[in-house]
Amino acid sequence: MANTFSQIYLQFVFAVKGRQNLIPKEHKEELHRYITALVQHRHTKVLAINSMPDHIHLFVGFKPTILIADFVKEIKVESNEFINSKNWIKGKFSWQEGYGVFSYSQSHIDSVVKYILNQEKHHQKKTFKQEYIELLKKFDISFEEWFLFDFGAG
Repeated sequence: MANTFSQIYLQFVFAVKGRQNLIPKEHKEELHRYITALVQHRHTKVLAINSMPDHIHLFVGFKPTILIADFVKEIKVESNEFINSKNWIKGKFSWQEGYGVFSYSQSHIDSVVKYILNQEKHHQKKTFKQEYIELLKKFDISFEEWFLFDFGAG
C-alpha cells in the first residue's frame, strides 16, 4: 500500500485587529496552550508559538491535506471566541484580516524556533511593522504597503 510522505514547515504571522496591544502578558501561555490544542486537533504539529501584545507567530509541521486559508481562518475564529469567552479585555477581541505564511526547509527549523521564542528580545530592537516587512522582503513577496496590516500612523 502506497503512503503519502511530506515535509512542510510553515510560519504563520497574524496581528490583533487595529494593531492594538490586546494579548495580555499574564494570559499568553494559556492562549498558546489553547492554540496548540487547536493545531493538534487538525493533525498538525506546533514547533513554536509566541505572541506579543499585538501579534502572534505560529510555526507548524503542516499536512498537505489541509488548506492553508481554512487552517488560518479556523485558528483565528476559534481563538477569537476563546479570548472573548475569557473576558481578558474590555470590549471584543479580534484578529485582523489577513496573515503572513512563510515556508522553511528542515535545516531551518532550529533557527526559526529560536527566532519565534525570542520575540520579546527581538522586539526591543524592531517594531512588528519592521519585522513583517523584513519577512516579506526576505521571502521576495511583492506587496503594497497600503494592503499590509493596519499599522496606524507609525
